[in-house]
Amino acid sequence: MIQINLIPDIKQEMLRAQKMRNVTITFSIFAGIIAAGIVVTLGLILGTQAVAEALTGKAIKDEYGKLAGTKDINNALTIQNQLSTISTLNDNRTVDSRLLDVLAAINPAAPNDIKISRVTLDPSQSQLTIEGSAAGGYTATDIFRKTILNTKVNAQQGDDMVESPLTDEVSIQDTSYGQDASGLKVVRFTAVFKYPKGLFDNTMSGVAINTPTSKVDVTDSKTLVPDSMFTQPAAGIQEGQ
Repeated sequence: MIQINLIPDIKQEMLRAQKMRNVTITFSIFAGIIAAGIVVTLGLILGTQAVAEALTGKAIKDEYGKLAGTKDINNALTIQNQLSTISTLNDNRTVDSRLLDVLAAINPAAPNDIKISRVTLDPSQSQLTIEGSAAGGYTATDIFRKTILNTKVNAQQGDDMVESPLTDEVSIQDTSYGQDASGLKVVRFTAVFKYPKGLFDNTMSGVAINTPTSKVDVTDSKTLVPDSMFTQPAAGIQEGQ
């Protein structure tokens, strides 16, 4: 079959150009509609935010006006803030007087008792450092260390009484011979150990200190602590003495 092209090539090119123009115009119209929709949406969002900010600002201004009109507002706010911190302060309150009961409990009986010259309590490290002297010599210091290791802490947790060791390790440091105020030769030493968290703050209740030979109920008082347990630091002994 013979086909004859009656449309000149130039006319065909013109028709293709018109078709492409129509497609481009159509896409442009759709793109314009989409862009206009985005602009309208953004305008609505910004308008809503502006209205919300205006309402919030008005509410803040109204509440500030009420507070500003309250008599003695500064005093009221100060007292309210102090009242809100009472519970926190009570929970974090330290009970340093328990330290005296602990010292009385871990001090061995004579003739192996020790005299304490300085006590350092470090709550941040839960560490207790005791500097003292023992007339009973190195035997007394070893008995003191073993007494601490065998001391237990009983504390109330809910309805149960829970027992835990006072410490797992005691370091006896800086041991040397010295002379106390009465001229008696003694062994000077420093004992360092870590104690259970909560022992000297308000998180433990019903605390009792149990040693191999005694039990001390913590009463937050100095009733059970003899003054003779504390002494001035022993002086060093010079060569030839």
